[in-house]
Amino acid sequence: MKTIYQSLLILLLACSIFPARANTETIQIGDLIQVNLPGEEALNRGFQVDKRGRITLPEIGPVYVAGYNEAQLNQTIMDALNKVFRDTSNASIFIAEQQMIISVQGYVTSPGEYTLPSHAGIQTALHAAGGARAGAQLDKMQLKRRGDKQEFNYKKFLDSGDESVLPALRSMDVLFVPASPIVGNIEQEFDAAKLANAGDSADSKRAIKVFGEVNAPGSFSYKANSDLVDILMRSGGVTRYAAVEQIRVISNNSPKLFNLKSYLDSGDTSLLPEIAPGTTIFIPKQEEEIKAGANMVYIMGEVARPGAFEGKSGATFMDILANAGGPTRFAEARQIRIIKAGGDVIRFDLTAYTEGLSKQAPPPIQSGDAIFVPEKVDMNEKSWLKVAPDRAVNVIGEVVRPGRIEWSDEMNFMDLLSHVGGPTLRADTTRIEIVTPDQPLLKFDLDQFIAQGAPANKMPVIRAGSIIRVHDLPQDPSDNKSQWVRQSSDASIYVFGQVNSPGRYRFTDEMHFLDILSAADGPTKDADIHNIRVTHRDKPYAKVSKLNLSLYFETGDENLLPKVKTGDTIYIPEKDRNWLERSKESTIRILGAINKPGRYVFNDNMTILDLLAEAGGPSKSAYLEKITIVNMSCCQNQARTFDLVNFSQTANIYGLPVLRTGDTIFIPERSESFMEKARQAFDDVFRMTTTILLIGAL
Repeated sequence: MKTIYQSLLILLLACSIFPARANTETIQIGDLIQVNLPGEEALNRGFQVDKRGRITLPEIGPVYVAGYNEAQLNQTIMDALNKVFRDTSNASIFIAEQQMIISVQGYVTSPGEYTLPSHAGIQTALHAAGGARAGAQLDKMQLKRRGDKQEFNYKKFLDSGDESVLPALRSMDVLFVPASPIVGNIEQEFDAAKLANAGDSADSKRAIKVFGEVNAPGSFSYKANSDLVDILMRSGGVTRYAAVEQIRVISNNSPKLFNLKSYLDSGDTSLLPEIAPGTTIFIPKQEEEIKAGANMVYIMGEVARPGAFEGKSGATFMDILANAGGPTRFAEARQIRIIKAGGDVIRFDLTAYTEGLSKQAPPPIQSGDAIFVPEKVDMNEKSWLKVAPDRAVNVIGEVVRPGRIEWSDEMNFMDLLSHVGGPTLRADTTRIEIVTPDQPLLKFDLDQFIAQGAPANKMPVIRAGSIIRVHDLPQDPSDNKSQWVRQSSDASIYVFGQVNSPGRYRFTDEMHFLDILSAADGPTKDADIHNIRVTHRDKPYAKVSKLNLSLYFETGDENLLPKVKTGDTIYIPEKDRNWLERSKESTIRILGAINKPGRYVFNDNMTILDLLAEAGGPSKSAYLEKITIVNMSCCQNQARTFDLVNFSQTANIYGLPVLRTGDTIFIPERSESFMEKARQAFDDVFRMTTTILLIGAL
């Protein structure tokens, strides 16, 4: 009962919100159809008629309704509902809202399809698309309907408010807004003010084109009764460089010259040329008069306004330079030249003068003199001819920008090094070579200099004509032998044996053993790191250090690492090398029934089990209960036995024999045991008895 009341309430609300329409109204694409069926939540809402004239109902699918009146609509929908639902007696179907689908395209903010009320017009459609963009051509908008195209003037509607100039919209119409030709073919941010300054014409054939020395050249729309002065005013007027006596006007394919100055002086309108649609107007630039004479001073080169200036009495060098706008940021202010009228050349360092570093006063300037401010040496310009040899320093090698650099006595070595960009990543800054005129070769350690706090008294002296060479670090010895041989041997360490990159390596006092081992790419997988040898060549006597690198990795004790210096040699042997290289006192011998008998290296961390494992273990015929260990010492020789079978059953580590280097381990054959001999004797007796019995039987 409660459900019936709820359904009636929903139906009453629907009727009050969406009142029924007259049967004469037909359904169009875009209309909103309300379908109410109490108890069905998926149906109690509006369904829009799509472009194919259909509405899509849940559990039913698409149903064609376009062109139907409300009676036909009701019958069609009820037939579809009766096929799926049992009770449709309380169902109601009606047109909830008449709408239309309009496509807005072209030069609008948000082109696309929009659903609008049935009474919407052109202005509503443009508003839905965000409005026309700046630069849209409003007087040639188009309305497309089923292949037909109608052009209308929306600008006229905006000017007059007359809605009769706008066509009515129907569902599925396409509204197209074109772009003005003055926008151009490249999409870019549009500035209406700038475009207005460039002209307002959209018709290139009838436009008045104005260019040359005017403030706002452009293409302007033709207006009847406009004269040349009107056109010049629309283009912002002429500039101060305009040759107003030589204005050229091409109208109706006929060129004419027009003297604006004569017209302004006389006011005679008959002098104005005819302006017809498509006229072209050009205002040329007035050629400046060449200034020359005995009372002129010329300033050239890197100044803001080069040219000829009147040399008034009392005008100084600084006056002339200031009138020319001063040197530019590209000017080489240290090498200004004053070319006197008589041919003499005077050099003047303006930078040193302005910083109070030079006592040379600005040279006097007379009429006919010329001041030349040269361009400074740019890093983009590699021509060394810009710097004279007597004021240059040559920087070569591993710096960012090597070359011939202009030198000044105000600079020092660090200034010069900074000017060339500093050392590169491959530079050897510990051995910079400096050659100064009349002085021997100097080697400079930049790293040590900086580490000491960069004391000024330890900085090398540089003068014009010096040569500075920054060496490069040697490349990897494993791939470029032609480079590393240039390295000095007194600054190298030699690494041989089982390393990934053996060779000669650069070494400094700040480095240690692990640094040079890392430079050689570390030991190989076949390296015997327990027996590394280091030969110290800086001693007056022979000295060799032994290193167990494995023990260092286990303990981390830095005292185990040898102190290496330049000239030393590091040798890393190979694993399992010939045992004759070792003395008998430093090994243990394993003999007898063992898979790999021989001499083996032994240390205090090993046991007899480690040695047996390293020798491949006992053979199948080994007599494990009577393994013999022979100890040969200086005072007493001892021999004892070890039962490996018993140890494997009890795992008593205290039963393991103590081993020392020089011992011998013998593993006998099982055939040597007492039980094996007894068994063989019993076999012999058994065979003999069997033979006697067989003879007796025969």
